[in-house]
Amino acid sequence: MIDLEKTTFLTDVEIAKAAPSVFTMQPSDEVSKHYTHIPTTKVIDDMRTLGWDVVDVQEVQARKASTRGVQKHLVVFRNPDVVINGDDGDTVFPQILLTNSHDGKNAFTFTAGLFRMICANGLVISTQQFEDVKMRHMGYTFEDLQQNIRAMVERLPLTVESMNKMKEIEMGEKACLDFAKKALATRFGKDEINRIKVDLDDLLAPTRKEDMGNDVWSVFNVVQEKLIEGDFEYISGTKVRKARKVKNFKQDQKINKELFELALEYVN
Repeated sequence: MIDLEKTTFLTDVEIAKAAPSVFTMQPSDEVSKHYTHIPTTKVIDDMRTLGWDVVDVQEVQARKASTRGVQKHLVVFRNPDVVINGDDGDTVFPQILLTNSHDGKNAFTFTAGLFRMICANGLVISTQQFEDVKMRHMGYTFEDLQQNIRAMVERLPLTVESMNKMKEIEMGEKACLDFAKKALATRFGKDEINRIKVDLDDLLAPTRKEDMGNDVWSVFNVVQEKLIEGDFEYISGTKVRKARKVKNFKQDQKINKELFELALEYVN
């Protein structure tokens, strides 16, 4: 049984150190006069009131001095009272991922995700099941936020159903190799995968006993972790390269969403 008390939430000091843009109190000078600035910290405070606290934050690298402090950032929330306990001991925490910026180019965007305790890995749920929720800065209210978060939580049974289906359906060797080959395109792109070589058997090899098996859920999690963590080698031209860990949260979300959608194709 997972000890929920071990869930570590970030303090405001830790958040500010990891992603200073979260605490920006003034928008970019380039926003229009009609722009309404709502600090991300306001949403964090409101999410905490709703029982969702911060477990991770990131921000994109500011390439220009003018974008420093207003760049796009990510805040990941988890509620210790909302948990999915699998019959096989596979415990998953639903997460809510908030992206925002202070340059007038982004609304508050909420995306559903999952945190799998076995591998301490974050998954992002397909937009086929959870459409991203966007809230404009102008007119933002706590009541609207509460309604949107409630609606996301109410859709969780769909995700549980998909997880159970993935665990029930076994994949043959050919299907596993097909999944791994298609999965590579989520990280490298369809054009680049034609120029590289990857040992698909290595990509499919589990790193822990809990993921040993050919059911869709196990295969999906093995491949997802390796693509995100970079735990595999590939040949480009004549050189053997080691895939690096994905650190850009926008690329991380893209890979995760596309992988989840790919996995759903094998159960629907």
